Amino acid sequence: MGTPPHEISADRSQAEFEQRVVRRVAIRLLPLVFALYVIAYIDRVNVSFANLRMSADLGFSDKTFGLGVGVFYLTYVLFEIPGAVIVERWSARKWIARIMISWGFVTVLTGFVRTTGEFYVVRLLLGAAEASFFPGMIIYLTHWFRQRERSRAVACLYAAVPAATLAGSPLAGWLLGVHWNGLSGWRWLFILEGIPAVLAGIVILFCMTDLPEQALWLSGAEKEWLSKELQAEIAAKKKLRDYTILQAFRDGRVLALIAAWFLALTAYLGNAYWIPTFVKRLSGLPDRTVTMLLLVPALTGIAGTLINGWHSDRTGEGRKHSALPLLVAGIVYAFVAMMNLKVPIETSLLLVTTGLIYAFLPVFWSMPTKMLSGTAAAATFGLINSVGQIGGLAGPYAIGFLNQKTHALKASFAFIALVFLLAGGLILSLKSGEGGRPAQSEIA
Repeated sequence: MGTPPHEISADRSQAEFEQRVVRRVAIRLLPLVFALYVIAYIDRVNVSFANLRMSADLGFSDKTFGLGVGVFYLTYVLFEIPGAVIVERWSARKWIARIMISWGFVTVLTGFVRTTGEFYVVRLLLGAAEASFFPGMIIYLTHWFRQRERSRAVACLYAAVPAATLAGSPLAGWLLGVHWNGLSGWRWLFILEGIPAVLAGIVILFCMTDLPEQALWLSGAEKEWLSKELQAEIAAKKKLRDYTILQAFRDGRVLALIAAWFLALTAYLGNAYWIPTFVKRLSGLPDRTVTMLLLVPALTGIAGTLINGWHSDRTGEGRKHSALPLLVAGIVYAFVAMMNLKVPIETSLLLVTTGLIYAFLPVFWSMPTKMLSGTAAAATFGLINSVGQIGGLAGPYAIGFLNQKTHALKASFAFIALVFLLAGGLILSLKSGEGGRPAQSEIA
C-alpha cells in the first residue's frame, strides 16, 4: 500500500517549513558575515598592495617586508584559542565587535609608520587585535546552520576573500596614485581602509543575533525547531565522542588537520601577500594595471568557492573537494617554476591559480565541525587556525628570503608548489567517514 495522502501532505508541509526557516536564517545572517569578512580580508592583505610603493619609500628589503608581514601571526596565534572560547561561552556579537573596532584603529595607525621597528610593532598589534575573528565566525555559523547546510554557509563566508580582492584591488590601484596633505597614497590606503572596520564593529552590536532563541525575527515555532535540530546534532556528536578540550587536541585526525592547515596556509598566505609583487616584477606593468589584473583571481575565486562548497554539501564528501584545489595549484606552480614560459602565459597561470586556491577553504572548515561541538570544538577551531596561521609567518618570510637570496622568483614558485602538494596530499590521506551523510561521518 502507498503512503496515505494526508501523510504526504504533512511531510511536504514540514519540508517547506524547514526550508523556509533555513532560507530566512541565510538571508538574515550570510550577507552580514560576508560583509564583515570582506572588511577583514581587505585589512588583512592591504599591506600586499601597499608594498608596491611602501618598501621603496621606507627602504625595506624583501626580507624585511616578509618578516613584517609574518610577525602579525605571532600575536594572532597567542590570542586565538582564548578568543574562540570566549565566542562560544560568552557572545559572538560582543567579541567580534570588539575585534573589528580595535583592528580598525590599528590599521589606521599603520598609515603613519616610518621605520622598520614601527612597522613590526603595528603588525604585532594588528595580530593581537584580529585574533579569533575567523574561528569566531566559524563557531557563529555552527550556532545557526545544520551540518547539511554548513559547507554552503562557510562558502558564503569565504567568498568574501576573493570578493575583498575584487573590491580592494581597484581601490588600492587608485589610492596608490594619490598624494594628499603630504601623505603618500599607500598611507591613505591604510587610513581609509581601517575606518570601515570601526564602523562595522559598532553596527554589529545592534544587528547581530547570538543564538536562534534570541532571534526576534523568527517565530516561536521557527526558533523552537531550529534550536532542537542543532541540539540534536550536538547530542549525536557527543554520543559518538564527547571530548574534553585536551582529548580533542590529542585526536589524530585533529593533529592531521592542524598539519594540513599549517602547510596550506604557508603556501596560500605566502602567495596572497606576494602575488601583487610577483605580477609586477614579471610583467613590469604600472601599479594600477597590476591591481586591475588581480580582479582575475577574485572572480575565479568567488565562483570556485561557491561551486565547490555547494557540491561538497550535495555529495557529502569533503576530503577530495578540499585537497583537489591545493594539488592543482601545486602542479601549476611546479610547472611555472620549471619552465621558461612567456610572460603573459606565466602571469595568466599565476592569476588563475591564485583564484582556484580559494575553493579549498570552506570545505576544509566543514570537516572539523563534523567531529566536535561545544567548548571542545571552539578551542579546537582556535588551535587548528592558530597553529596554521604560523604558516602566515613562515610563508611570506620564506618567499622574501628566497627572492632576496636568488634575485629571482623561480625558487619561490618551487617552494609554493612543494608546500601546496604536501598539504593536498595530507588532506587526501585522511580516513573517510563510515558512510552516511556528513552529520554521521567522521571526516567525509
